[in-house]
Amino acid sequence: MIPLRFFRFIAGSVAANPIKTNFKSEIKELNIDRKDFGHDFHWGVATASYQIEGAWNTDGKGESIWDRFTVNPKNVKDRTNGQVATDFYNRYESDLVLLKDLNFENFRFSFSWPRILPDGTGKVNEKGIGFYNRMIDKCLELGIEPWAMLYHWDLPQKLEELGGWTNRDIIGWFSEYADLCTRRFGDRIQHWMVLNEPASFTTLGYLSGMHAPQKGGIAKFLAAVHHASLCQAEGGRIIRENVKESHIGTTFSCAYTEPQKRSGRYQRASERLDVMLNRLFIEPSLGMGYPYKELPFIRKIDQFIQPEDVENLKFDFDFIGIQNYFRITSRPSLIPLIWANRVKPSANAEVTAMGWEVSPEGIYDIIMQFAKYGVKEIIVTENGAAFHDHLKKNGKIHDRQRIHFYQRYLQNVLRAKNDGAPVTGYFAWTFVDNFEWDEGIRPRFGLVYNDFKTQKRIIKDSGFWFQEMLK
Repeated sequence: MIPLRFFRFIAGSVAANPIKTNFKSEIKELNIDRKDFGHDFHWGVATASYQIEGAWNTDGKGESIWDRFTVNPKNVKDRTNGQVATDFYNRYESDLVLLKDLNFENFRFSFSWPRILPDGTGKVNEKGIGFYNRMIDKCLELGIEPWAMLYHWDLPQKLEELGGWTNRDIIGWFSEYADLCTRRFGDRIQHWMVLNEPASFTTLGYLSGMHAPQKGGIAKFLAAVHHASLCQAEGGRIIRENVKESHIGTTFSCAYTEPQKRSGRYQRASERLDVMLNRLFIEPSLGMGYPYKELPFIRKIDQFIQPEDVENLKFDFDFIGIQNYFRITSRPSLIPLIWANRVKPSANAEVTAMGWEVSPEGIYDIIMQFAKYGVKEIIVTENGAAFHDHLKKNGKIHDRQRIHFYQRYLQNVLRAKNDGAPVTGYFAWTFVDNFEWDEGIRPRFGLVYNDFKTQKRIIKDSGFWFQEMLK
């Protein structure tokens, strides 16, 4: 999920408190037929290790930067943490059975780096390996295809103490980790992703300091950007070498940006936001280099580039994962570095519980923008919405807002596919309500409701909608 603070920092402030969703009581139901997407279209759900696993110090797992970050309750809005999360570590079997019951055929998860290598490098935690072996085998037993993400933000704390993503040595650390994962699990996993939303974790972790590991400054940010870009490509090369018939991608947080007005100042502001949100990581991998022109401060990244890096940044991914929730209307501003700001949704706009404007056409626009790069495949690896779900006395959650959200966004995904974009899959964020980073457990994005006190799962109406649509 694209964190709210990412857009607070990059594109101006949004409301700090939960926003009431504006939603008409009468909803026109939209017909979505999976057959229209083709028989080989990938339907799945997306999750992340820190957000679901819990068991934060169980069976030899090491500490992650998010374990350290959430020790201070002031860092999380509702003062919760991911030490238990949805307890997937202990409940993976019943959760996967539930996922199968909803007719999803693909499960995106991430490996927890410190669960496998507690110190980040060196000694392997075989109990951590054993957990993922059991989970992967259960997926295959149920007929669910596992999609593995190597890095979804839970960097080992031991490595952060050595500089984390700002230390060039992380290329070697990450390579060791990627090699281990692909050798241990590559016999059963075909679909692999390298990094989740590098623009988010570098900006929030190493520029603004709003997320773990709470570092800040332009130099730290640019170092982290360059090293993550190198790891992105090197991870792809390692997967290709170790996994036969692999299907390799990486994922980007993205939001279609458009100027509030058509004048030059507004257009240039929109272009600067586009660099930070959408272009910073994909263009180096395509051999285009970093997008200096529209955002001059990026040129300072040259101090971290070594001669061999120009070639090493490139990797021919089999697919690009885009993770989209809304679009952005922009205007010039005095915000340093990008000199642009996000225009808040109008008072009568339909927004989610996160304050994000519901803009289904935005996913069409961003897919078509990425398609212009000539990539082989585009997969929507995250898309979803948080609403104020209420458990009724009859034990039901009638989340028609979420159903209507998915219907409209999927219509625009199909529109992009029909207009020639190579869209081959869609993963909903997320399966079960989970721990949403610095927002805590308050935002509910799941198709399945979770009672965090009892860990009881209750399928929402949106889950039943997917079950019927995917049947």
